This record gives sequence, structure tokens and C-alpha cells, in this order.
Amino acid sequence: MIDIGANLAHNSFDKDFNAVLQRAKDAAIEQILVTGSSEDSSEKALALARRHQGYLFATAGMHPHHASDLTPTAMSSFRHLAAAPEVKAIGETGLDFFRDFSPRDVQEKAFELHIELAIDLAMPLFLHERDAYPRLYEILKDYRDDLSNIVVHCFTGEKKALFAYLDLDCHIGVTGWICDERRGTHLLPLVGSIPLNRLMLETDSPYLLPRTIQDKPKKHRNEPCYLGYVCSAVAEASDQTTAAVAAQTAENAKDFFDLP
Repeated sequence: MIDIGANLAHNSFDKDFNAVLQRAKDAAIEQILVTGSSEDSSEKALALARRHQGYLFATAGMHPHHASDLTPTAMSSFRHLAAAPEVKAIGETGLDFFRDFSPRDVQEKAFELHIELAIDLAMPLFLHERDAYPRLYEILKDYRDDLSNIVVHCFTGEKKALFAYLDLDCHIGVTGWICDERRGTHLLPLVGSIPLNRLMLETDSPYLLPRTIQDKPKKHRNEPCYLGYVCSAVAEASDQTTAAVAAQTAENAKDFFDLP
């Protein structure tokens, strides 16, 4: 399996980082994309990827929560970081109208700047969208013909949003949200509608610990080693074998992010 979205630059991993990676390898996690969600975390993600060549890779971008902090200097930094071969996508970027930590018009402007950077560099786009459909879709469709690969990471939306993103030839990232009986059950009948060649798996560590884990870790911190629980939930909901889902989603990730 390949974890396409893990926030391993988060400080909760600082003390036991090598052990986290070893547990991931023991759990058959072949490669991991470390998510950049700010200027600092994008720089750290690249540093981690360079330290663990061939196993970790990175993205570079600003989460919509922090859109108010986006400066021309930060965008220049993302452009510089993206020149590194270990950086495989622009993002995380997009819109979050659930928290509204940054004003919506500021989020939209930041999103468009990331889109323009991805177009200029011919790089994939790693998207965050929460409670922001159809606005994110409306912005994205105007740029679609000029963009390369797009993944809507940690998809938590409804059927209409899913089909709209698939119509834009987006890939869909599924997390432990699908393992949450309180808020993720609507995803169970939807995952079977995602073409298997458009599906990818992720943990969004340290967030979204799968609630299907029997012996939950004391820290309640999610890790890439728990990706198998996401894979199992997707396989069961889509009437596939876990082996088939693991193999196809890994192949999708390699093609999407141009991984070795």
C-alpha cells in the first residue's frame, strides 16, 4: 500500500519518527507522501523526504485554514521547494468552509494562486475540500484543461460532489473517515462508485485514527501503519478483495505522483 497523505511533519511524530516509519514498513506501507500544509511544514516535509530517499516524498503548499498567512514570499518558497525531485505535488490547498479559519474570499484567492503554480510547473494538485462544494468545483473546472493530475484528498462529501469531481477527471483520496460510524457511513455506499483506477488511500496522520481498530493506541494518534484499516473498509464496501484494492491504489499512486 501507499499512503498518499500523512502529516509526518507534525510535531507529534518528532520523538519517535524512526519507530513510526518502521511500523509503517512492517505494515506493508511501500511509500508515503508527507503533506505540506504551511511554509514550515512543507520545508520539513522535503527535509524528511531527503532523509528517507525513495520511501518518503513530499507536497508543498498552504492549507486553506492558513490562507490568511499566504504571502508572495511563501508562494516563492513553494515554487523553490517544488523544484526538488522529492516534491511530487502542489498542496495541500483548496477550500474549507466548515471551519472558516480564513475568510472565504482569501481562501479562494490562495487556492487560485496554488492552481496557477501547479499549471506553471506542470505538477499534480493535492486538494482539501470540506463543506466547500460546489464552490471549489466551480473554481477548479475553469482551470481543468490546463492542469495535470488532481486528487481530492480526504474526501468526505456527498454523492453529487463525488460525481462532479470524477467528471473533472479527479482522483479521490479516502481516509479513516470511512471507518467512523458516527460521520462516515455515507461513504460506504459511495466508494463502489469510484472507479478503482481513480482511487487512492491515505491516513491523514496524526488525524482520523480509524475507529475500527480494536486495540487503540494509547496516544490516539493515527499513523501510516493503520492504512490497512482504510483499505479493508474500502474493500468491503466496494465488494473487492483487500489485496485488489491495495495493489490498484498503490499502482494509481505511483502513476499519479510519478513515484519510483
